[in-house]
Amino acid sequence: RKAVNKIVAPASLANFEKLIRQRTRTLFDSLPINEEFDWVDRVSIELTTMMLATLFDFPFEDRRKLTRWSDVTTAEAGSPIVESQAQRIAELQECLAYFSRLKQERRNGPANFDLVTMLAQDAATADQPDYQFLGNLMLLIVGGNDTTRNTMSGSINAFNHYPHQLTLLREHPELLDNMVSEVVRWQTPLSHMRRTAVEDTHIAGQPVRKGDKVVMWYYSGNRDESMFDDADRFDIRRANANRTISFGFGLHRCLGMRLAELQMHILWQEILARWQRIEIVGKVGRVESNFVNGYSKMPVRIIA
Repeated sequence: RKAVNKIVAPASLANFEKLIRQRTRTLFDSLPINEEFDWVDRVSIELTTMMLATLFDFPFEDRRKLTRWSDVTTAEAGSPIVESQAQRIAELQECLAYFSRLKQERRNGPANFDLVTMLAQDAATADQPDYQFLGNLMLLIVGGNDTTRNTMSGSINAFNHYPHQLTLLREHPELLDNMVSEVVRWQTPLSHMRRTAVEDTHIAGQPVRKGDKVVMWYYSGNRDESMFDDADRFDIRRANANRTISFGFGLHRCLGMRLAELQMHILWQEILARWQRIEIVGKVGRVESNFVNGYSKMPVRIIA
């Protein structure tokens, strides 16, 4: 974390803002109006994959490899994404080989501002064994891809379920930041995470012993009625929307939280400036995973 956190420092985010806005505008210029297309593939995947390629300084023409490796990492064996554990291992070995080459090339090169160079030149990560390097890569790839991409798609889904909330946002654009927090809460792009207890304790009256494996369901926490009134409802005026636990907490708080919020903020600024609404016009495909709460397909039509 210390090796790479400067890439999401405030000064860095300020530099990324112009690039994100330019790419979003260029992509939106290419979208058809009043014609059906897949929002997941054309917008959510493309915007997040371009950003991820920039963070890694990954060859841009190969950027969809990042999407594939992210999908392979989180998909269930036997799903449409990956047929078996053996296939998953083989594809992740391909990922490791690709990034190992990039890391080696940048080990003794200039101190460029990208994640691979940072990992290659930091004393704590430069000589990590392959399994640790791959583990860090998967954290960064999945964290930078699945979460933001599914929140982008989730926002379209939310406003289709609650169209009056889009009207409210147009009337009160100052609610945009709170809307982003509410989408992250309502969508909850990653459903759960597992931790190991480091000491004996109690949670809600239940004993937890040192060494116990504890599964934390973010999706459940974000719909905790003791914290969020009418928690299943999407409400951009929700006073405590920023209490979402989707980004984790403390030591494990999401490294790219502010970057994800920035991407969502720009996405909706540009949508509101261009179009009246984005309608879902067909069956929405969902990712087959108990970990990623995501979308595989979302047929939409832009109403200008």
